[in-house]
Amino acid sequence: MTIQWYPGHIAKAERELKEQLKRVDVVLEVRDARIPLSTHHPQTEQWVAGKTRVLVLNRVDMITPQVRQRWAAWFREQGQTPYFTNAQDGKGVRDVAQAAQEAGVGINLRRRDRGMQPRPVRAVAIGFPNVGKSALINRLLGRRVVESARRAGVTRQLRWVRISEEIELLDAPGVIPVKLNNQGKALKLAICDDIGEASYDNQRVAVALIELLNELEESAEFGLFPQSPLKTRYEIDPASLSGDDYLHTLAAHRHQGDVERTARHMLNDFRKGLFGPVPLELPPLQLL
Repeated sequence: MTIQWYPGHIAKAERELKEQLKRVDVVLEVRDARIPLSTHHPQTEQWVAGKTRVLVLNRVDMITPQVRQRWAAWFREQGQTPYFTNAQDGKGVRDVAQAAQEAGVGINLRRRDRGMQPRPVRAVAIGFPNVGKSALINRLLGRRVVESARRAGVTRQLRWVRISEEIELLDAPGVIPVKLNNQGKALKLAICDDIGEASYDNQRVAVALIELLNELEESAEFGLFPQSPLKTRYEIDPASLSGDDYLHTLAAHRHQGDVERTARHMLNDFRKGLFGPVPLELPPLQLL
């Protein structure tokens, strides 16, 4: 199975985003805390060169505190300060707003030195589809202004919104590489619903999730991964079954043998956090 997805609205959004980036002071790069490496666009550094960058790891509620600590330490070693958020309930959002606002102070000091009037800092939220950019913007605003949903491809157009007297923020559609060369990362995007459903087969992705969960459970240190998430959720032990066998066994027990329905149900359970806080990635050299 090869996962590729680059619909026309994303190609258009990327062109418009590159144009708007010329006007932007601060870039909020939003990633999925479950897969921070897989939700990093390889062209981000090129696009935001010379601009203040605020790294946001959203869905922090879906990883354990121990995993959060590891990512925080690793990103700091890379020279970045990560801000962990749960845009659904607003956790950590105030710190993101403060970081963007502080960047604007320096910008307006430079404007003043050149004899120019101060203006609101211009920020943009960029990232893969469905990582929570629009939900973050709504939390920053304190009200629902941009459409937000747990599926990829909801935001289709770029839109400027005024956060406060100090910040203007551009809501941009999710952007994704033209070609996904790393299919391991592409599978994680599909599992986490950070890519359009048209790009993958639910049954194949569900099998990949089962196999990945088994690998993670075998290798993870205590506290990094919930114990027996599949067995706890479905009361069927996956230890002696292949991913495909487990999916079919679960279908027979739960959905009268309907494998497609079972695959969709399993993926939705994972995406809703019903397996517990499950990271699919750890920092390099500690990869699960």
